[in-house]
Amino acid sequence: MTPSTDLNIPLFERAKALIPGGVNSPVRAFKAVGGTPRFVKRAQGAHFWDANDQRFIDYIGSWGPMILGHGHPAVVEAVQKAALEGFSFGAPTEREVELAEEIIGLVPSMEMIRLVSSGTEAGMSAIRLARGATGRSKIIKFNGCYHGHADALLVKAGSGLATFGNATSAGVPPEVVQHTLVLEYNDITQLEEAFALHGKDLACLMIEPIAGNMNFVRASVPFMQRCRELCTQYGALLVLDEVMTGFRVGLTSAQGVYAKSIPGFAPDLTVLGKVIGGGMPLAAFGGPRAIMEHLAPIGAVYQAGTLSGNPVATACGLATLREIRKPSFFEALSARTQSLVEGLKAAAAAEGVPFSADCEGGMFGFFLLPTLPQSYPEVLTTDSARFNQLFHGLLDRGIYIAPALYEAGFVSSAHSEEDIAATVAAAREVFKLLAK
Repeated sequence: MTPSTDLNIPLFERAKALIPGGVNSPVRAFKAVGGTPRFVKRAQGAHFWDANDQRFIDYIGSWGPMILGHGHPAVVEAVQKAALEGFSFGAPTEREVELAEEIIGLVPSMEMIRLVSSGTEAGMSAIRLARGATGRSKIIKFNGCYHGHADALLVKAGSGLATFGNATSAGVPPEVVQHTLVLEYNDITQLEEAFALHGKDLACLMIEPIAGNMNFVRASVPFMQRCRELCTQYGALLVLDEVMTGFRVGLTSAQGVYAKSIPGFAPDLTVLGKVIGGGMPLAAFGGPRAIMEHLAPIGAVYQAGTLSGNPVATACGLATLREIRKPSFFEALSARTQSLVEGLKAAAAAEGVPFSADCEGGMFGFFLLPTLPQSYPEVLTTDSARFNQLFHGLLDRGIYIAPALYEAGFVSSAHSEEDIAATVAAAREVFKLLAK
């Protein structure tokens, strides 16, 4: 297709005149990989069609929520029925209670839950709750983990353990992040030193158990176990950010995966999003009753939202969760994801292209590196120019992966064996080009 016939180009030009960067979330702009974003007209199953009516096999799935694929009949029916009953009430509904019951029934660490509208809102509210419940101010996060765009979390590592983070965004005053300590992911020695220095002042440690904003990097079992032990020892709360992994890597989420290796493992607070909304703006945070009862209206920690528990969003999320609870759902999804990952590894190996990949449930990631990285500095050693070639090579062949090497990918139950085979075949062609 020539530029003169590509309808995405004039759409992008119109958007840039009206919307900063032409997009309403930065990664959509293709700034990291170059080129013109694809403007989506419609989607169904594992595919979407752009402004040119070109079909793509979709491996971002709205960045995770579309675990059933696009337009699943049961979800569409639930949303249509809810929309006919009313878009928003600003008052409680039975469906909010049903969704809370569904989530709490699947996540043993949660006794109470508060519904909100976005992962950012859930993350920042969980931190406020942790500070209110402990009476402490300082928090730990990890380099490369993303917990939304709240001011206190837009921070990079400081110069050492005795100093706190530096803001990574204009508009965030230094004093806002002065209580945020940033450590390296999977570094147990540094973690222990940080608690020794600051443990009595720490309200919480927040972590992505599988970091999806470094592409796909797991917290090692010993590292996660030490996080739990140190939080317990020093009275800080362990907050798992499962916005991305929640009900995506398994029916009991990532915390269920770690509980298989760490006896009695459970976080103090969990942050959820994406899958629980099924594609609608919905997120949540929750934990034991004793912590959650610090929230208003029964406690002193204030949090509110006009659209929290939106009746259409809760209908979408509830229908999604009921589908993924069906027998063998995750076994089939995991097998399909594993098939994709193994196919990509074999295709790269056949051409001698350095490549490593990992997956859990319906979430996966890969690196143009010979071994899987364990931290953000290691992720940064990936050849970004070569990744950009891979991205555009796949895009030209109708395969849509994240337009940035730091983002995980997602497989849905709608992806067929034919979709996986077509993806691996396309990757094999691109790897041949990269090998030259």
